[in-house]
Amino acid sequence: MNQPSSPAASLPATRRGKRVFRSPRADGAPLGGLSVDEFLRDHWQRKPLLVRAALPDLQPPCDAAALIELAGQDDVQSRLVTAFRGRWQLDHGPFEAGGVPPLSHRRWTLLVQGVNLHLDAAEALLSRFRFIPDARLDDLMISLASDQGGVGPHVDSYDVFLVQLWGRRRWRIAPPGNDQLRTGLPLKILERFNPTDDWVLEPGDMLYLPPGWAHDGTALGPCMTGSIGFRAPSRHEFLREFLTDAAESIQGRDPRFADPGRARVRHPAAIPEALHDTLNDWAQSWRPSRAAVDDFIGRFLTEPPATVFFDPPSAAVSKRFLARARRDGLRLDRRTRLLYRRARVYINGEAVPPVRDRAARALLRTLADRRSLDGNEATRALAHPVLAQHLTDWADAGWLHAGGIGQ
Repeated sequence: MNQPSSPAASLPATRRGKRVFRSPRADGAPLGGLSVDEFLRDHWQRKPLLVRAALPDLQPPCDAAALIELAGQDDVQSRLVTAFRGRWQLDHGPFEAGGVPPLSHRRWTLLVQGVNLHLDAAEALLSRFRFIPDARLDDLMISLASDQGGVGPHVDSYDVFLVQLWGRRRWRIAPPGNDQLRTGLPLKILERFNPTDDWVLEPGDMLYLPPGWAHDGTALGPCMTGSIGFRAPSRHEFLREFLTDAAESIQGRDPRFADPGRARVRHPAAIPEALHDTLNDWAQSWRPSRAAVDDFIGRFLTEPPATVFFDPPSAAVSKRFLARARRDGLRLDRRTRLLYRRARVYINGEAVPPVRDRAARALLRTLADRRSLDGNEATRALAHPVLAQHLTDWADAGWLHAGGIGQ
């Protein structure tokens, strides 16, 4: 097994096929000496990557006190994992004041999901990973741990970038192949964990792990780690949501089974063949249209988490708002999901009627890709009647704001 590495170790190096890099590239992606294309070709969903000083000037999106305060909010998903006296325990937030132990108390970890939905600095950090499509990028989870805190060796079913925000954490990893869990625990902890690599991450270091790689992180003193996670819907999850949506949206004539003139029954408990055949025909003959599937995919991929609530403005969009938008631009709320495919646009679980004008459609795509429009772009967008109606409706819903990023 590799021993914990020093931040002064000679890099780049190769350890069991997992490359380690230090020098950042000019393309802005926090991948050390790798370009985005090289990372996607050689590592994404294939093998881990450790990057020393991936974000050398990184400032944590919040301090420990602010993270604990977030964990006390009703609209924030949070968990507290403790291993006091060798006994694992899992509690779910929100946590009242004093509900989280002091950092001087060893062996606990606070996990706060979706921090990017609540803090601009966290959203900015998540945006550094937009070389992966927004439809796959999920959220930034931040874990605050006291000395020796962790959640035990486990496996994630999605890709993850683990960024050390402050303090030090030791990571041990093992390749896929052993998914058996220990029984009788509130957490999904592996029964057997045979790590092949062992590193200590310092602030600004980053470890990428593909799906299925077992990993165990242990805090070496109080520390904070950011986990950039990705959406990977399962077939069951997608079909469950799609079929529910399809059943609710079926329109037109709704035939009901009938059997006039039937004969008396000799075996009351037997399922009538006519009833079975009719139901079977309904199931076998139903086919969703391509347009219906496309529409649902867009809505499915932009549906906000159940904990997300937008804050509409206190008054309807005014001339003052429009003037500011034309001057300073427009920006999406950090919680808004806006995606497009061909001529269709989807926002926060809703399908936008097709925008036929190419220039207007290009502005919508710019807003989705950059998550903002400058003053000139906003002026052109608001001059288009259909697009202006969409933008003002979104502003009224709290999905869109006047002003640039950070204003």
